[in-house]
Order: sequence, then C-alpha cells, then structure tokens
Amino acid sequence: MTYTHGHGEAVLASHASRTAENSAAYLLPYLRPGQRVLDVGCGPATITADLAELVAPGEVIGLDNVEAALDAARATLQARGIDGVKLVQGDVHELLWPDEYFDVVHAHQVLQHLPDPVTALKEMLWVTRPGGIVAARDAIYSAMTWYPQYEGMAAWQEIYIATARANGGEPDAGSRLKAWCHEAGFDEVTASASTWCYSTDEERAWWAETWAERCVTSFGPRAVELGLATRADLEQMAADWRLWAESRDGWFAVVHGEVLALAGN
Repeated sequence: MTYTHGHGEAVLASHASRTAENSAAYLLPYLRPGQRVLDVGCGPATITADLAELVAPGEVIGLDNVEAALDAARATLQARGIDGVKLVQGDVHELLWPDEYFDVVHAHQVLQHLPDPVTALKEMLWVTRPGGIVAARDAIYSAMTWYPQYEGMAAWQEIYIATARANGGEPDAGSRLKAWCHEAGFDEVTASASTWCYSTDEERAWWAETWAERCVTSFGPRAVELGLATRADLEQMAADWRLWAESRDGWFAVVHGEVLALAGN
C-alpha cells in the first residue's frame, strides 16, 4: 500500500483540523459513556480525542500504521490533557484484538487509501460486538466542486484521482462504502452524505495552501514518478490553488459518503 498523501507537515496540519463534530457528526448520537471504541487510521488523533471525551470513562484506542502519525497523536493528547487513550501501530487488515471486543469501530478517510477495503471492513466487523457499530466516512474526489474554475485545479483533481488509483486506492470511496459493507457481510447499513465547505477568506487561504503544498510535496512527486504529471504541472496546480484563494467569490465543497453498519448476532 502506498499512502497517496504522505505524512508531511501540510498533510498532518490538514488532518489536525478534523473534529468529531465536523467529521463524525453522523456517529455522535450513537456514542455512550463507557463504550469501547477503536479509531482506525487515527492520524493526529483530533477526532480520537473527541471520541474519548464523549465515551469517558470508556476505553478508546487509536490505530495507525505510521509512527509519524502516532507522534502527532501523542502531541494532541498531551496538549488536551487526555491520558486514557491507547495508541497502537498496526494494520487494519490484521486487527489483533479479540472478536467482539469493541462497541464502536470508526474510520475516517481511511478506506479510500486501502488496497482491500472489504477485507478491512471484515476485520472491523469481527472485532465489533453484536449490536455494535462500524462507522466509516470517506471523500468522493470526483464530486468535489468549486468556483471560480481554474485550469490548474481541474488538472489537480484529474491527476490526484489517477495517482491515488495507481497507488492502489479508490478516491471515490465515499460512494462505494455501502457496497463494500454489504460485500464484507453487514446486513444492516445506513448510508448518508455530508460536506465540508470552504468559502470565507480564512477558510480559502488555509484550504488552498494545504493543497498547494501537497501538490509539490506529497502526492505530486508520486504523480511525476508515475508519469502522470511534470514538475511544471505541479507548480501550475499550486499556483492556481493560491489564485483561487485570492478570489472573494471562492467556494469549495468536499462531498463525503458515510455509513453506519450494524454488527449482527
């Protein structure tokens, strides 16, 4: 598996903006104090920390396969004074907990990067108790939309999607979550959708800069390696992202698919 975004500063800063409220609102009504929760692909643990507060005094575990992400997670938990979260380095395709251990297994923006998301969901199902919930949310890159339109941003969308698929992932995972859950053996799956929207001056500046940086430092070099873009293409994408940020009319929507899948008896 090749993680398309990498774990550079721009990527981790973007991930650190995520909260349970803006990234897992569909799950929050089902959380209760005392639950056991596994947060798969926890990254810098900003969502994980929120989940821990919501289910306290329950057991919360953050799982990631890269030490850099877990270092960022430790920093987040320390800064927020949260001591009860256990961080584990591991692979979602081979979860090591006993069957039926967790009440909730959560994965945000994870399945889109996996070569075998159905196997990952099967693993998540096996470690969830009967009546428990597997919750997943992923973006749909082909459905992202924005204004004003710039040629470099259209190229960014096309090249990012091609790069992610060449890396073995599925950048439109959000639209496939329901199908993947059914294939993994879930019978009861509730699907929904939600968005992030960036339009204020501050939002545009932040969102554009994180993607401008990612064009040249994270997925972009991989796109060049694969022959999908040139260095000049990357520079043009980054420049047009920044040009979009300067437009007071700028607006960008990220569409996500979500699922709540009930573990059966």
